[in-house]
Amino acid sequence: MTERGSAALARTRDGLAIGPSSLRWRDGTLTISLDEVAVPWPRRVRGEIVLHAGPQPNRGFALDAAGRHRWQPIAPVARVEARFTAPALSWSGHGYCDTNDGDRPLADDFLAWDWSREGGSRSTRLLYDAVRRDGTTTALALALDHEGVLRDVEAPPLVGLKRSLWGIAGRTRSDPGQAPHLLRRLEDTPFYARSIVGTVWNGSPATLVHESLSMTRFTHPVVQAMLPFRMPRWAGR
Repeated sequence: MTERGSAALARTRDGLAIGPSSLRWRDGTLTISLDEVAVPWPRRVRGEIVLHAGPQPNRGFALDAAGRHRWQPIAPVARVEARFTAPALSWSGHGYCDTNDGDRPLADDFLAWDWSREGGSRSTRLLYDAVRRDGTTTALALALDHEGVLRDVEAPPLVGLKRSLWGIAGRTRSDPGQAPHLLRRLEDTPFYARSIVGTVWNGSPATLVHESLSMTRFTHPVVQAMLPFRMPRWAGR
């Protein structure tokens, strides 16, 4: 998450390098090479993550009426291998890859959003619920079918989640009368929370990787002052 200046950027058709780290896309495989220093306690982070993409539905979505912000699930179902020398660890499992891009800062147009992904033996389902600053909302519910096509599906009603330790108020979807429950908290920050959540969708239990983002909290002056301690800014490197 190190922020670097333009001199540290190099981009080709199939690759992106930012300082000593890089991403390469070739034949449906994304290779991420990392060589960074962790903060706030300095230690080396060096290794490689390889994502083998499954179906690539090639369908993107506008998140606002003007189309200034866009989201695309590149590989809703993928296989991931991670191999690190510092720290010494490795693992493999199922994964996911998407992209967000926009023409202006997210905080200009959004107050908050919730995203989640369920990957199971029957299907892969995605939820994206956003609250815009003008009071309107974005609500996407998608499923990847056996032909690798992302299709719109009906989703249960929105239900609030237990607040994170930093007070982030997340939401997800669950059948009426079925309260979602926190299974594991993966990340808890002043403006962002990532969790494993259990819910019920169309009468069947579902386990979601879930994230909540509060742009109101992100833009708070205190949070902005804290960011450089977790996201260092090295303009010249």
